[in-house]
Amino acid sequence: MQNIILNHQEIEHKIKRISYQIFETFVDEKEVIIAGIANSGYTFAEKIAAELNKISDLKVTLCEVHINKQNPQETITTSLNPEEYQNKGLVLVDDVLNSGTTLIYGVKHFLDVPLSKFKTAVLVDRNHKKYPVKADFKGLSLSTSLQEHIQVVFEANSSYAYLS
Repeated sequence: MQNIILNHQEIEHKIKRISYQIFETFVDEKEVIIAGIANSGYTFAEKIAAELNKISDLKVTLCEVHINKQNPQETITTSLNPEEYQNKGLVLVDDVLNSGTTLIYGVKHFLDVPLSKFKTAVLVDRNHKKYPVKADFKGLSLSTSLQEHIQVVFEANSSYAYLS
């Protein structure tokens, strides 16, 4: 059984709001790196980057982050070299913040390089964290049981998030 928690219009609204929050936070920067965790997190990052390009004059650079979600201790790779994001503002983006495992290992990866500002963004924050990680920008905060699962589906004109 699926319970839709965010429809396409609501997701588009949240992307716009998060983009404005990012712009306000990084307004004093020349460039911001939007680093999306592979697959849905990267798709969400692409949407944020597109909106930032519309609303701001920031140079927006996309970065894809590859993390093995089953074994996050494995080597994490990115589509940018560390020199390309060094001393710049960076936002690490994922679709759903479940236990915090993926996000905290992603944060750890980027801490090896000096950054001017570092923030995190998620579409849905489940409030069930194993690690002390928080989303600076979130679309929806939702308390769920550990047995429930949130899935985000990004499609051209019918994106949605559901609880199962």
